Order: sequence, then C-alpha cells, then structure tokens
Amino acid sequence: MSRSSAPWDGEFSAYFARSARALRTTAYLLCRDWHRAEDLAQAALLKLYLAWPRLSHHDALDAYARRVVVRTFLAENRRVRFRREHLTDAPPEPLSPEPDVEQSVVLADALSAVPPRQRAVLVLRYFNDLSVDETARTLRCSAGTVKSQAARGLATLRLHLPAFPMEGR
Repeated sequence: MSRSSAPWDGEFSAYFARSARALRTTAYLLCRDWHRAEDLAQAALLKLYLAWPRLSHHDALDAYARRVVVRTFLAENRRVRFRREHLTDAPPEPLSPEPDVEQSVVLADALSAVPPRQRAVLVLRYFNDLSVDETARTLRCSAGTVKSQAARGLATLRLHLPAFPMEGR
C-alpha cells in the first residue's frame, strides 16, 4: 500500500532541513538538556506541519516555530511534576563548537540559573537576535515586560558568571 503525501510535504521538508538545528539549539539554551530540547523542537515542528496548509505567511515560519518552542518550554515549567535524572550509556552531547568553548559552557550553566520566563527572553533577544518588539510578539507580552524581564534575567546571569579576564588588556 502506498502512502500518499500532502502537497506541501516538499516545502515542509525543505523548511525542516533548514531550521531544525536552530530550533533545537534554541530549545537547548532554554532547558539545558539535549533530549528535552529535541522533544521541544519536534513538538514545534509537528505543530508547524499540522498548521502548514493554514499558514499564509511563510516568511514568518521561524518566528512561529520559535514561539511554539518557547511556549512549550514555559508550559512544561509551569507544571508541577516529579523530575528525576535518567542514566544513559552515552555521554551527553557537547555544545556546538564555539570560539571559546569554556566560556560557552560557563554561560550555558549560568543561564540555567535564570528563571524560565526570563531565560526565554534572554535566548530570544540575545541568541536569536530578536528585537524587543519581536520578542514581545513571540511571548505575547508587552515590550515593557520584555525589557524588564531582560534586565532581571541579565542581573541574575551576572550573579552566576565568573569574571573572565579580558584579552588584550
């Protein structure tokens, strides 16, 4: 029996290939767990696929997918549930290679100390390079809320970051 495909499968596949890694990285910065990040990214992409025929502005797909990742992350953090660590045979996946891996790891660890809503603002503003207004639209809040959450999140982040020596000084 042959499986029929939707007429938009090719378009969606191209979008998936282009965007899945960035969504997963955004999710990882929010939750600090590659497996959970994969789940968040897959949930976003599944919702995007289901909504694809109704989406008239394909130029806004990245914003929609990021919004789904962030909302799913925030919704999971609002739930009160028992969480426990799961042991695996494989070591955890490393962060994406960066010019200074040590600083990236320290930054990611410090980011995990920031409350989830503030962390979402920081990731959208500074990692995804969204404007205040774009971040506000993604989180469905006011620009003032984005600014205050960013200020509080940065203050918390600074408390958990060690001082790095400045090169060339």
